[in-house]
Amino acid sequence: MDQPQAAFFSNVNAAQFPFGLGSDNHSGAHPRILSAIEKVNQGFAASYGTDIVTEEAVRVFRSHFGPEADVFFVFNGTAANVLAIAPFVRSHNSVICSSFAHIQVDECAAPEKMLGVKLVTVPSEPGDQGKITPERIQPLLIRKGDQHFAQAKVVSITQPTEMGTIYSQEEIAELVRFCAKNDLWLHVDGARFVNAAAAIGCDLKDVAKGADSISFGGTKNGLVFGEAVLFLTERARKAATEFPFFRKQMMQLPSKTRFIAAQFIEFLGTSLWKEISAHQLTCARQLRIGLEELSRSYPEKIHFTQLTESNAVFAIFDRYLEKQIKKAAFFYIWDENTRECRLMTSWRTSNEDIKTVLKAASDGLKSGSAT
Repeated sequence: MDQPQAAFFSNVNAAQFPFGLGSDNHSGAHPRILSAIEKVNQGFAASYGTDIVTEEAVRVFRSHFGPEADVFFVFNGTAANVLAIAPFVRSHNSVICSSFAHIQVDECAAPEKMLGVKLVTVPSEPGDQGKITPERIQPLLIRKGDQHFAQAKVVSITQPTEMGTIYSQEEIAELVRFCAKNDLWLHVDGARFVNAAAAIGCDLKDVAKGADSISFGGTKNGLVFGEAVLFLTERARKAATEFPFFRKQMMQLPSKTRFIAAQFIEFLGTSLWKEISAHQLTCARQLRIGLEELSRSYPEKIHFTQLTESNAVFAIFDRYLEKQIKKAAFFYIWDENTRECRLMTSWRTSNEDIKTVLKAASDGLKSGSAT
């Protein structure tokens, strides 16, 4: 190895990667995931998903979602979301989603660019928890059949939502019935899908039963890279018959697919997904409970803005307190206008990390009140 590179890696240490609550995307890869990659990193294997590792990963997915599920691996979440919608739309169609949806806020107009569709957002309302309902979607269908208006074809929801809340099984069922009645497809952005299953306490297949497609996340759950696009209903599988060609055109057909597949085998083929999701949820609840206890003594300093149902805590802090907590752990300001903050746990968050953040909050409240 060249001396400069050798020097760099020899000097890398944990202090250069400090704990934070910015995103579950910030955490490293789970050791068992890295081990799975290493185990299949031997010999030779056919490319583009025609190998025994990918075959096993597909089998594992089908053990959770049903034997007929179509499973395709891609590199990242943006591609997974766009491709999971692609078979259902043409350029004159629109996709209905929450104003907070990742495809609306954080995909840099990828759905519009790559699919030519129009995103139509359901206006947010106080207390809507980042969710959309049939009642609020209905007015957006009023110009159905009008050739001057982009025709709604897909409803896209996020499970858990971007606000860390979770659609109940009944709420999903209502959306499934609504979409069937109105000739709409239902897509689920499932970047953190396993957290919803853990929170509800049910099997993965039951979390979004009836949905046509799911963008199933890996990266936010301890994988190095890789997501999966699932087509679950019979009509979705028929619509996605030519999906492999579109995935190739979209530059999302992995050559060495076995390295994505191996990660999912370890993640979903064992109890690892349950362990990771349960841990993330537990840490978030501990953080929420600890902050709630502090807020009882300083109610004007901490205001919770969302329910904590997944692995995120949303709150608005006193400015001084916000700065003091951020010294202990980085987190994002979710809304610059209101200073709403998002503190997100991951598989790597420890109990000691939560204690450190709560101590920083406690110290900040005490010192801030004294000034």
